Amino acid sequence: MRQVWPGDPFPLGATWDGAGVNFSLFSENATRVELCLFDAADAEERVELHERTAFNWHCYLPFVEPGQRYGYRVHGPYAPAEGHRFNPCKLLLDPYAKSIEGPIRFDRGNVLPYVPSGEHDADLELDEEDDAEAIPKCVVIDPRFDWEGDRRLSTPWNQTVIYEAHVKGFTKLRPGVREELRGTYAGLASEDAVAHLKSLGVTAVELLPVHHIADEHFLAGKGLTNYWGYSSIGFFAPHSPYAATGDRGQEVREFKGMVKALHRAGIEVILDVVYNHTAEGNHLGPMLCFKGVDNKSYYRLAPSNPRFYTDFTGTGNSLNVVHPSVLRLIMDSLRYWVVECHVDGFRFDLASALARELYEVDRLSAFFDVIHQDPILSQVKLIAEPWDVGPGGYQVGNFPVLWTEWNGIYRDVMRDFWRGEANGGEFARRLTGSSDLYQDDGRRPFASLNFITAHDGFTLRDLVSYNNKHNAANQEGNRDGTDDNRSWNCGAEGETDDPEVNALRERQQRNFLATLLLSQGAPMLVGGDEFARTQRGNNNGWCQDSEISWFDWELDARALRQLDFTQRLIALRRAHPVFHRRDFLTG
Repeated sequence: MRQVWPGDPFPLGATWDGAGVNFSLFSENATRVELCLFDAADAEERVELHERTAFNWHCYLPFVEPGQRYGYRVHGPYAPAEGHRFNPCKLLLDPYAKSIEGPIRFDRGNVLPYVPSGEHDADLELDEEDDAEAIPKCVVIDPRFDWEGDRRLSTPWNQTVIYEAHVKGFTKLRPGVREELRGTYAGLASEDAVAHLKSLGVTAVELLPVHHIADEHFLAGKGLTNYWGYSSIGFFAPHSPYAATGDRGQEVREFKGMVKALHRAGIEVILDVVYNHTAEGNHLGPMLCFKGVDNKSYYRLAPSNPRFYTDFTGTGNSLNVVHPSVLRLIMDSLRYWVVECHVDGFRFDLASALARELYEVDRLSAFFDVIHQDPILSQVKLIAEPWDVGPGGYQVGNFPVLWTEWNGIYRDVMRDFWRGEANGGEFARRLTGSSDLYQDDGRRPFASLNFITAHDGFTLRDLVSYNNKHNAANQEGNRDGTDDNRSWNCGAEGETDDPEVNALRERQQRNFLATLLLSQGAPMLVGGDEFARTQRGNNNGWCQDSEISWFDWELDARALRQLDFTQRLIALRRAHPVFHRRDFLTG
């Protein structure tokens, strides 16, 4: 018979101490919690948690070791009208899991907590089908790793040049990376991949989300996946399909090895993080983790009808960052990636959603207060995407000190200028650091993170090759993706053999690159723009885990010319302090 000891309420999650594992799960409104252990054959053993301290349900299991697979079943009322959606028939992920072994397998069970009748009120009827076969298991890890003296690089902001990239897409087709490592953390850490980054001269890579990702169900039916990864379900677990070495804790060690390899090359690692929402969607979405652990605590519910969610993100839900335990989850996650995984900073997706208190965006919100007083997090790079889809969400220039912002105004002005739609005065204002946005509140030019393109939208080559989006591959009738591209195709839509058009496109790309890399502020170059990568006019490749999104490393003469030009521009910027001033121009 298994021994079950009381254990401790903290730390949350599964913590191995060499003799056993402490398990702890927060749920304020649950009435009963079962820890579910799974062996290699998926046989399930349930352990009831009798200890509850400060709403944390906990136990200690001696002799349990790293590699143990587990999940939870959480009991309580299924009362959507009151904000509660407990359903113990649904296996749940641990919100603090350090390893999650793979994707949701929608074909193996109904991961919805309700009977999927297709009716608008279907979520009101509890579903009693067990979904354990469909849910990936959490895995207890051995956190030990030999860092060999590695530490955060702390590159000064004014010397920083950021390269935005996707872990998989960057090396999936790169011939210099061993085939079994392509598209993985190990592939990004390979000598060949690192050599490209070093030769380019960038100082940091900003990785699209690597928190464990859960695909939307409707994508599976189309043969697509959430490639960008803005559908996080595990805020402590590196996405295991990006690992070459395994998905039962091995991916954690592989991720750390990637960070160590990049640091050794003098390159910082910045993570794009999505704490504003989760992959569980709205009231008709799946139950994977938070919704079943404690829906009313983890999510912002509509005050007038808690059956529904308040949605500032356009994804169906918003995390309830005003709840102390949810705010603690975010801060614990951030500290974990800095302390245990040595990452150098974060880019916060839809950051305005995190700054909302009761409703409005508030630069004095608890989220900012907690980060600013934290001795660890206040010292890393903090980048905001300073908008969300809620009222008053566009907050460019309004974030507090310590924060650098994606400057959407810079992007729009520079795109307009080089197609003849903006005046020289506005161009100069952005070129010199956007002092009108950042100087008066004590910030410096590098509070402006300058970019022309990003993962979301046209690549640089497509920006000068297409007037309109071409998103048919997304299977949404070309309705998805923005129509506000501020692009100019230079006289022909898409690829052409016209030498004059192609020469103009090359010149326009050089204009954009020179503008970006010689502006005051911190530049972000999108991976692939250095060699004129194209997505064939697709400006919303979020679901394209395909050659549309993967970097094509077979570079023709035009691509090689652009690569050489970009390398020389970055070298020029780094060699001359006038291009990366710490202070705004005066006089």
